[in-house]
Amino acid sequence: MPSITARFGKNCFAFRCLRLLVVLAAAPLCGPSSPAYAAPLPEEKPIPLEAAKNYFAEARMICERDHAQLWGISICGPIMLVDSSSRFLVTNQADANGTLTKEEGVFTGTLPKDQNIANTEIWWSGVHWTQMMWPLPEEVAACDTLIAHELFHRIAGDLHIARATKTIMPDNGHLDTLDGRYYLQLEWRALTRALETSNDAERRKAIGDALIFRAERYRLFPNGKVPEIDLEMNEGLAEYTGVKLGNPVPSDQVKTAIASLNRGPKAATFVRSFAYATGPAYGLLLDQYVPNWRQAIRDGNGFIPLLEGSLHVSAGSNLPQEATAREAGYRGVALKASEKERDDNRRRMAAEYRKRFIENPVLTMTFRHNNIAFNPSGLQPLDNVGTVYSTARISDDWGVLEASKGVLIKQDWSAAMIPAPADTTGETIKGEGWTLTLKPGWKLVPAARKGDFTLAAPDQSASH
Repeated sequence: MPSITARFGKNCFAFRCLRLLVVLAAAPLCGPSSPAYAAPLPEEKPIPLEAAKNYFAEARMICERDHAQLWGISICGPIMLVDSSSRFLVTNQADANGTLTKEEGVFTGTLPKDQNIANTEIWWSGVHWTQMMWPLPEEVAACDTLIAHELFHRIAGDLHIARATKTIMPDNGHLDTLDGRYYLQLEWRALTRALETSNDAERRKAIGDALIFRAERYRLFPNGKVPEIDLEMNEGLAEYTGVKLGNPVPSDQVKTAIASLNRGPKAATFVRSFAYATGPAYGLLLDQYVPNWRQAIRDGNGFIPLLEGSLHVSAGSNLPQEATAREAGYRGVALKASEKERDDNRRRMAAEYRKRFIENPVLTMTFRHNNIAFNPSGLQPLDNVGTVYSTARISDDWGVLEASKGVLIKQDWSAAMIPAPADTTGETIKGEGWTLTLKPGWKLVPAARKGDFTLAAPDQSASH
């Protein structure tokens, strides 16, 4: 178990207080032969190495406690902790290219600017890493859940689970509509009831309600089924793994899953975040009713068919009627009213985004080998064009884009779009809420529509 100083982390007030107490206790009292002040402490690195070693030990404990039982393979592996402001990194092993420096039993270095920083898996310097942003959560359960979640992402490809390794997900834009959000939240409420009750009959009924609400959502949005399953097989399975291995006591696993369901509605949008709530909930319920589900799910069909088959859930001949009959038990009227108000606000925001990213002049940056970091809670689907990411950092062959007031990612993930700048010259170009740093030779050139721009590679510049 990491020490209290490691858990608090460098930037935590409690840690600084603890360190001050240690200094005061060690300093001699002032007197004729005593210095008035204690000697200054050596300057700390952006990530204290002792704290990093303790987190690495925590990850090793989680993985060894599992004994490769959950997924049939070990989740242990290379780990990279990165400080986003300085890009200073600490790893638990050497890289293949000899870029890192061994220091006090760990390895340190600086992550290049063409690499994004996020909680994710990453190939860098010849090694497949689990990357985590510093500082990690201070609360033990939250920290261990995050560690196990990210360790899963690194080994997902070895599990051969269809869709589990997809890094670019189709937009779940329907989950930002009135009915999409409404039936998802009813599903969450039913899943919460299923996890909270100890009565098997009540649990089975609540699971049935959840599946009916989801079936009605798919009836209303038939194109939403596949992208939902895609995200659940990616982030949903990862978060289930985090909850399962990060909380070794079963009752704590249930509490954590319920907390995720209760936290879900507070997100600004559900399109990329919903699976963090449904994944642990369905996973823990499947643990009870379909013990071999983790092997069975590898065909990519998702959680639902396995539960439906085990519990014999059927919507009957009239799905809308079945869903309506169950809504009252989950405070559906009040929920629909609040969602109607939100939907009115969403439409107004969509109109503003439509003018900013579609109607007005834009700069379109075609993706070649993109690497994107973004906040999954700050997304706004926009018609059938794509999704506006409120903040994002995108690196590609052409350079690095840092956007603080939104960037539109096309629905097919072929390009990013931002408002056109007034000045298109130079290697560092700025616009409203964004900065683009181009690599040598790249430049902005006029696009087909008047006022629009696109990027031209060095070998294309001569033709413009």
